[in-house]
Amino acid sequence: MKSVYLRAKQFLVSEAGPTAVEYAVMLALIIVVAIVAIQLLGTTVRDMFNALATELGEIPVDNGL
Repeated sequence: MKSVYLRAKQFLVSEAGPTAVEYAVMLALIIVVAIVAIQLLGTTVRDMFNALATELGEIPVDNGL
């Protein structure tokens, strides 16, 4: 158990601890930006597909292939 404690203490004291935290914060920000972009684009794309489906719905389709 002491070994885990000592390793954790060394990790936090070394430069790797703050660097890991900085990378985690950057990753979190990238994820938030990606989610917002996907939601905004998703709405636009959905509207485009709905408009296309409406247009295609007016065309008679032969289902007999």
